[in-house]
Amino acid sequence: MNSEKPVVVYAWGADLEASRDLNPRQREAFAMVLGWLEHWRLRLGREAGRETCKEFWREQVMVKERQPWQLEQWSGAIQWYLRWMKYRQESGGEVRSLEERVRQAVESAGARRGLALRTRETYGRWAAGYARWAGNARAVMEPERASAYLGWLVTERKVSFSTQKQALNALAFFFKDVCGWESVEFQVRLRKTPKRLPVVLDVAEVVAILEKMDGCFGLMARIQYGAGLRLNELVTLRVKDVDEGRGIVTVRDGKGGKDRTTVLPQAVGEEVATRKARLRELQTQDRAAGLPGVALPNAFGRKDRRAGEKWPWQWLFPAAKPSRDPESGIVRRHHVHPDSYSTALRQAVDEAMIDKRVTSHALRHAFATHLLEGGKDIRTIQELLGHADVKTTEIYTHVAKGVGAMGVRSPLDACV
Repeated sequence: MNSEKPVVVYAWGADLEASRDLNPRQREAFAMVLGWLEHWRLRLGREAGRETCKEFWREQVMVKERQPWQLEQWSGAIQWYLRWMKYRQESGGEVRSLEERVRQAVESAGARRGLALRTRETYGRWAAGYARWAGNARAVMEPERASAYLGWLVTERKVSFSTQKQALNALAFFFKDVCGWESVEFQVRLRKTPKRLPVVLDVAEVVAILEKMDGCFGLMARIQYGAGLRLNELVTLRVKDVDEGRGIVTVRDGKGGKDRTTVLPQAVGEEVATRKARLRELQTQDRAAGLPGVALPNAFGRKDRRAGEKWPWQWLFPAAKPSRDPESGIVRRHHVHPDSYSTALRQAVDEAMIDKRVTSHALRHAFATHLLEGGKDIRTIQELLGHADVKTTEIYTHVAKGVGAMGVRSPLDACV
């Protein structure tokens, strides 16, 4: 079983190693630069080519001052790469690594099947990781090899049970929908992992964090805590989903593809109304600039092609600038990126000097825990959170003050 750390093998690697017009130090330096280029390109989903190399040079190399010898060496590496790609394509060879080919095949198959973008990307990442681990195209096609990979995740990587199932589903999709197998059975036993208690902030800590956030991200944090939203549910809110008059947030296509309603805090009602007024101005500017409307869910865009330009469908938290749609390639205004919000939240946590590991999900945990501590029944909290099983919600009884074990008074307190 392959227990070593997976290594990315690019299609140009063997040719670079065998290049006679480069000395060993040059080959090592070229491999470093081209590996940097490939990692950046794959992370952003860029196709290999001259334009991508130019973009890489602008955004990665020239963003800071470099030494003349670095620029000369790195430009030489990219020129070698472009020549290699030209010769490879002219001879009918493949310029993509096995990992990239497998990922793209899985994402294309997922698009044909109508899988959600995030599901396609997740399956593609797992399949690419498996291809990298397997090492060659022949091994990738062997279910026995996939079973060994899944076993490696369980025994060596010790990933969580939910992650094990995610990897299993991704590889099953790869073999059935990409490789054409009618059925596939992996010889692996998944291992249950103990559930971890959530990190919970007390009210004072939440207030301290929120006081360090303002503007768009501040409102996002207040709504996430006040409504108990998941991160993706928060960033994909549309104007029509937030009813400040009735104090209701409607979550569309949440986890499991389900819709639900939760509470909008009265404290943010006026701020939401003010924000919507400013967003109308932004919508008018985008229409005047000729930008296409926002992306629409599922097949709705085919039913009403102009709906993306209409007010109710606009993002409540739009991105500052238009960008290219990863699915259609259309340049339009998207919602704010989850990483931008998460970065702002981490900075606020640092400034508030909170000595806990806080992610955006901690605000959702705090929402549930504080409702439970306030006497709200567990079933209501389950509905607000959108949990399919109340057992998932019951984990908060282990961390809520005055509930369960946390309602016990320490004997030390009776002695002092």
